Amino acid sequence: MVRTHLRHVRLFALAVAVAASPAASPATPAATPASSKPFSPSTVLTQLAGRTGVVSFNGAAGGGDVAANDRSFAPYLLVVGEGSDGSERVPLKATSAVVDIAGVIAHVQVSQQFENSGRRPIEAVYVFPASTRAAVHAVRMTIGTRTIEANIDRRQAARESYETARREGKRAALLEQERANVFTMNVANIMPGDKIAVALDYSEMLVPENAIYELVYPTVVGPRYTGGADPGADQWMANPHLPAGTPEPYRFDIRVHLETAIPIRELSSPSHAITVDYRTPGRADVRLAGPGGGNHDFVLRYRLAGDKIQSGVLLWEGQGDAAGGGRRENFFALMMEPPRSPQPAEIPPREYIFLLDVSGSMHGFPLDTAKELMRHLLGRLRPTDYFNVALFSGAAEVMSPAGSMPATPAQIAGAVARIERQTGGGGTELMGGLEMAYRIPKRAASSASVSRTVVVVTDGFVGVEAQAFRFIREHLSEANLFAFGIGTGVNRGLIEGMARAGQGEPFVVLRPEKAAEAAHKLGAYVEQPVLTNVKVRFAGFDAYDVAPQQLPDLMARRPLILFGKYRGTAGGQIEITGSGGAGWRYEKVEVRSSDVRPQNAALRWLWARRWVETLDDERAMGAGQPAEDAITTLGLDYHLLTAFTSFVAVDSQVVNAGGQGSTVRQPLPMPEGVSNLSVQAAMGSGGLAGHAYLNKRAKRAVEEESSLENLARSPAPAAAPPPMPSSMRAPKQGLDAAKVSRPGKRAVSDEPLEGAGGEEEPSGLVVTVARATSVGPTGALLTALRAALRQSAGAAACGETGGSSKPIRLRLSIDAGGHVRILAVVGANSALESCLRARLAGLSSATAALGKMPGLVELTISAR
Repeated sequence: MVRTHLRHVRLFALAVAVAASPAASPATPAATPASSKPFSPSTVLTQLAGRTGVVSFNGAAGGGDVAANDRSFAPYLLVVGEGSDGSERVPLKATSAVVDIAGVIAHVQVSQQFENSGRRPIEAVYVFPASTRAAVHAVRMTIGTRTIEANIDRRQAARESYETARREGKRAALLEQERANVFTMNVANIMPGDKIAVALDYSEMLVPENAIYELVYPTVVGPRYTGGADPGADQWMANPHLPAGTPEPYRFDIRVHLETAIPIRELSSPSHAITVDYRTPGRADVRLAGPGGGNHDFVLRYRLAGDKIQSGVLLWEGQGDAAGGGRRENFFALMMEPPRSPQPAEIPPREYIFLLDVSGSMHGFPLDTAKELMRHLLGRLRPTDYFNVALFSGAAEVMSPAGSMPATPAQIAGAVARIERQTGGGGTELMGGLEMAYRIPKRAASSASVSRTVVVVTDGFVGVEAQAFRFIREHLSEANLFAFGIGTGVNRGLIEGMARAGQGEPFVVLRPEKAAEAAHKLGAYVEQPVLTNVKVRFAGFDAYDVAPQQLPDLMARRPLILFGKYRGTAGGQIEITGSGGAGWRYEKVEVRSSDVRPQNAALRWLWARRWVETLDDERAMGAGQPAEDAITTLGLDYHLLTAFTSFVAVDSQVVNAGGQGSTVRQPLPMPEGVSNLSVQAAMGSGGLAGHAYLNKRAKRAVEEESSLENLARSPAPAAAPPPMPSSMRAPKQGLDAAKVSRPGKRAVSDEPLEGAGGEEEPSGLVVTVARATSVGPTGALLTALRAALRQSAGAAACGETGGSSKPIRLRLSIDAGGHVRILAVVGANSALESCLRARLAGLSSATAALGKMPGLVELTISAR
């Protein structure tokens, strides 16, 4: 972290009352009996100090025989409706969430409805995401009027119970954690006509950032690049995805009830259209304004009156229930407000290493967003800063291998130009990129005061989270790390885990127009004051097992959060000390018994979840079995889903004697704006032809988009094109006689296209597609463009080109309806640009954006 000496740093904690939730906490089903002896994760952490070992994957085995499954170990495209064999192809019919937010704690109930409308019994397998801060503590399965509560058990034991029930022909449900934010739901023996609902409950704490609270409800798991992943443990990655632009094949809905002790000032969603019903100044109900939207994360943001945050101490005292091993345990959480902003003169010089993902999954909309982000990030650098740019896909390259460069306008312009040339392709070899970025030589001794920061920009569609976390933690003394997730279905577990390992902050950029805001946030974090050497002491308050044990520097935009337990009754003070620009600071927060509230029951799960997160990081760094055992104990003791504990629900009735049936993987929608190339890249070297599940229509969709990538990557002609004609007045030499290349050609086509009446158009100018992202095949667009130019043959002259020898480039935006808008004309004088805009006004074609967001097409107009 930045350790800047600050002046007039103010740190305070304001205790506020947390609004009472209108609904009682859900009953916790009986857990597998836990040890009656109190378990101390902090003791385990002390024992693990300095331990090293072989890195483990962030998941448990469960993929079956590796050799048997290796062929399908990759995501694949699926077109629903082809090749029916009597089995239900899309068993998930609806998914919905009901969110209750009371103060800073959100309780979420997710309901998934499965139905078999086919003719054969099926087992449904559904991979879905959740919040990275989610503490999943209850699961239930409903069949008709009967509800079966799930039990928590060790992962392997839960899997065996499920498999036994499946073979015996009993309905059963199994919930497993694949990553901290990716779960797999298996539902066995769904008979023809069956309707089965599976609900899960999780809780999370909402931490404000710059006084803005944000609830994120992830909706879809993007295709993962499987290079470097474990084929045995990570079979969940071999999941079908619908082609880009295909809407989700199930109903999606979410409702939020928000209740705070402070009046709500602003409430909005940057991701979905919503309707808001304000019951009181501090209570609001939120619903979706329309159907759909299940292919991108739901984000809700709100701000309280006066930009206040609900800081202070939250307390809950247990009564010896099952979610504590039958023991009476008390829990607390402390949220501290951050200090104020600094003066610019207090900001030290810095070195930035920007590591940009340019793999196939970034092709199109995500890479366009990343480019916009990089332009803003580089544009914020100061002359005293140094920077470097590294790119990674299947391979990695660095802009300045000898070391970082001064942030001069010329160097920044060169970096932007280099980034603009990227089109996206290949695998996502994140580890190679990280290793290359950290190998860049540091600045000379004279620049020793420069603080180095690595900024990773990626969609996170990889399966090597554990390796990445370990590498970043092991190199923490060399650089801090900030992570930017790009797109509408980001792997937030990777993004937040990398930032946590690098003592930085995570950011998610949903759309290109949000890039400037995200870049500003990073700049604000780095430039803002910090309180260093933060220490916490408890006076008259018997606290223990506090997490985190090593406190980060306190930044100006994000409060400090502590979770812990305490013995006896609530009372005393929590004292905070730290070093700032004005020297050492001391503050204290009063702990009062009146702050103990029953609606804070989620603190037990949040405390356990925070410790699981800490121990999982240790496991990723080689802590091995001791860390795994500690995580398992926490999961069993607190009825919590982890990588080593799962929920299993088994019905007593036998409905499918012999357990015969087929397994159906629920196809997932492609995250909004993500290209079909993400699946092609995720397959790795196996390519398109080697995958048994890629049907012809889905394969064709990938091949068409791949041809666009090849076109964009094709080298320029060896000889520069001749100068543009000095005049465009003559129809035989003007744009109205333009020659348009057929889609899929790599360079300027020499094949003439026939005009109206079968006559060959005169050869004057050539129009080619230089780049196309997030749009369908461009043939229809080129045909419409040619027709528009031909119809304008008798129009007024377009004026002089100025004798330029450079091609003219048109940058077009195309919406889902095929309507064209000119974004930019490069290389033309004002008169020629006006003419082009006039002639192409109102142009539309069958070429359309693949998603809800506009696609982009760049055309090159040059002389033959």
